[in-house]
Amino acid sequence: MENIESIIKYTSKLKLLYVEDNSDARTATLSILEEFFDDIIIAVDGEDGFDKFNKNSIDLIITDINMPRLSGIEMLKKIRKFDKEISVLILSAYNETGYFMDSIKLEVQGYLIKPIDIEQFSATLNKVVEKFMLKDSAQRNLSFLKQYQELTDRSSIISKTDAKGIITYANEQFCDISGYSQEELLGKSHNIIRHPDMPTEAFKNLWEIIKNKKQIWQGIVKNKKKNGQAYYVKATIKPILDEDGEIVEYIALRDNITEIMNPKRQFHDYVDTIKNPMVALVKVEGLEDIEKFYGQRLLQSIEEKLSSILNDIVSRYIKFEHVFVLGGCEYAFACDKDGLNISLEEVCAGLLEFRKTVQNTTLTIDHIDCDISLRISFASGNKVVENIRYGMDRLIKTNGDFILANNLAKEEQYRARQNLQILKTVKSAIDNYRIISYFQPIVNNNTKRIEKYESLVRLIDDEDKVMSPFSFLDVAKRGIYYSEITNIVLKNSFNSLKNTTKEISINLSVLDIERESTREKIYEFLEIYKEDASRVVFELLEDENVKDFEVIREFIQKVKELGVQIAIDDFGSGYSNFERIVDYQPNILKIDGSLIKNIETSQLSLSVVKTVIAFAKEQGIKIVAEYVENENIYNILKDLGVDYSQGYYFGKPDLLKES
Repeated sequence: MENIESIIKYTSKLKLLYVEDNSDARTATLSILEEFFDDIIIAVDGEDGFDKFNKNSIDLIITDINMPRLSGIEMLKKIRKFDKEISVLILSAYNETGYFMDSIKLEVQGYLIKPIDIEQFSATLNKVVEKFMLKDSAQRNLSFLKQYQELTDRSSIISKTDAKGIITYANEQFCDISGYSQEELLGKSHNIIRHPDMPTEAFKNLWEIIKNKKQIWQGIVKNKKKNGQAYYVKATIKPILDEDGEIVEYIALRDNITEIMNPKRQFHDYVDTIKNPMVALVKVEGLEDIEKFYGQRLLQSIEEKLSSILNDIVSRYIKFEHVFVLGGCEYAFACDKDGLNISLEEVCAGLLEFRKTVQNTTLTIDHIDCDISLRISFASGNKVVENIRYGMDRLIKTNGDFILANNLAKEEQYRARQNLQILKTVKSAIDNYRIISYFQPIVNNNTKRIEKYESLVRLIDDEDKVMSPFSFLDVAKRGIYYSEITNIVLKNSFNSLKNTTKEISINLSVLDIERESTREKIYEFLEIYKEDASRVVFELLEDENVKDFEVIREFIQKVKELGVQIAIDDFGSGYSNFERIVDYQPNILKIDGSLIKNIETSQLSLSVVKTVIAFAKEQGIKIVAEYVENENIYNILKDLGVDYSQGYYFGKPDLLKES
């Protein structure tokens, strides 16, 4: 407590017994005590004090030592026989120090020198008050604990066992859910409710934690009632230790989660409780139209029935112990590999045959013919759930149908660590102004003179090595730093207009344009450099993931009105289409480098390039070819009518040296 007011706030509620035989000292001291206590019982000697202690409920005693009939020390000895906890303060004169040893034995809480000094009294009283507050807190906590115990006993399934695991206590909830009476449970081990689906390995792990490591165990347990029915509990088991750290008993609290156990959770719990899990994650393709036409409810019914059909088919090849309906047209087939006398190669071969059988079969479910196909991600051993999930993600991305996914989680974790390191490097580079721009020349094919530069971002790492965007930009797009990199590149690129009379090409992604803050930054730069806007080219990289094409269209229209030229980058690659040219109305097409690199040897690349050139010429659009690596490629492109070339044949990206 920090001040007298807070002390008085507490002491005013206490009943004080004040024992003093000297009337003058009593009058003087009472003037102080009455400031702190509302309820004061006065005694004039030790006998009077003992009598009033017995007749009243006293919280605190303040007593003199030397008194007639019965001294303060003798009075306290008698009181301590009845109450060993009551707080006592001794009033003492300087010549009474001989009584200190006696008072210490009586466990007094403090000493006050006559006459009472208010500061000393407040400090001493503060310690007494703190003791009262701790006692009050302990009493409140004990009351709460009893209420918590009552609530827990009514709401949780509780049992206790001795150090050997024999049940010594089972509450009513335990009896209700198990179907056993207390008489049937006491003296038995928990094997009486053990479900045969729970593997021995799971309980070995449990006992290792609670018995050998003496730690708390938590997990999901499948139990069996007296009538044979199964139920699930979420269990917490704690070993109770004596003062020497030895186990004297175990206490277990359980919550019944049978009704909320969904198949996914049951699947995870099953995998966690077997030693060497082997799991095939199966995703069914081809039910989308059923959901759209018949609705979600019928689809769920079909999924449930399909699980039985698929289990029957797969059992021809591999005897999985369980099938779990995970929802979203996904199923998990699982078993303990140690129970199968079969190699991974044989399992993979069986799963492929299973998939082939399903592909070639029209399944009739609820009078509906279903032609379905399967994707299968299979794994065994450690981190099996993570591995099959990463495997399925990879199948979907690559449009694959089967993958052995062992160690994919490890690969993903390694990749994640690398990405985190890259993000750390990016942050350091941003903080230390080490995001820079290199510029690669773009030459006129007729004059071989530089007419443009493409601005290309580079990162200088902490070891002064130059990193290309391929090593950090995709990772940065997943984090918070990409927009900062874009803003730095915009600043570098627009500033370069001061150092050259050539055009500057700046790469922009859909992600850049869709971000309002980036668009505003671009408009700001175009206002600052409005006299040079005609020398700015925005190279737009096409992307199938455009969220709002109208935003892109409005941006292009606005910057073109300010004099900016628009180029479509990497034209001829995966997302390119001639319809988008109509939408963008570009000034320039940059042919994808993969076509240019192979133009000497690939007739297909040559034909595609010819088609793009013919279309561009008809539309009045200029052509830039990237990745021009040698003179022969340059000559082919020039003969085809390509307007500009960019590549190592004319110059690598570097710092802009013009002035």
